Amino acid sequence: MNGLRIGWALGPESMAGMKRQIGVALALGLAASLAHGQSDLAGRSILKGAAVEYLFPEQVTVAAGKPAEVALHFRIAKGLHINSHTPEDEFLIPATLSIPEGAGVRLLDASYPAGTDFTLPLDPKTTLSVYTGEFVIQARIVAETGDHLVEARLRFQACDKSACMPPKTIPVAIDVIGK
Repeated sequence: MNGLRIGWALGPESMAGMKRQIGVALALGLAASLAHGQSDLAGRSILKGAAVEYLFPEQVTVAAGKPAEVALHFRIAKGLHINSHTPEDEFLIPATLSIPEGAGVRLLDASYPAGTDFTLPLDPKTTLSVYTGEFVIQARIVAETGDHLVEARLRFQACDKSACMPPKTIPVAIDVIGK
């Protein structure tokens, strides 16, 4: 009852203005709710969760002071791809493995898999060299004697069919035992 009295006390012009304000507020709330839902959906493919994850090995034992091959396994999230180590364009960010100085383990070199061709839906004339699914980098390392918890790094740029995230670097934690 009080609401009705207040409504009538405001007069027809004020009531119309109040209805417009309520309508605008409801429309904005609905738009915000839909936008939040859309950002969540988009976020699942590009912004949230790991675009690339390091799978294994967690630990390796190698002969100290001698070059050793270690296969590092990675997985790219479904619906995403990353540029290969040798992208087709110099402006694209290549996938690159590194080991920081002073880790007790040195990266001599790394062999990357060949990329697969990917054609952009919006530009069928452009073909990219990318990794999808699971891939393996063969790292050739030399370890000092001892147990070294190494935090190598994989730098990459992940994209879906229509957009790319900024370049990212993830840790590649591996316990290297040099004997």
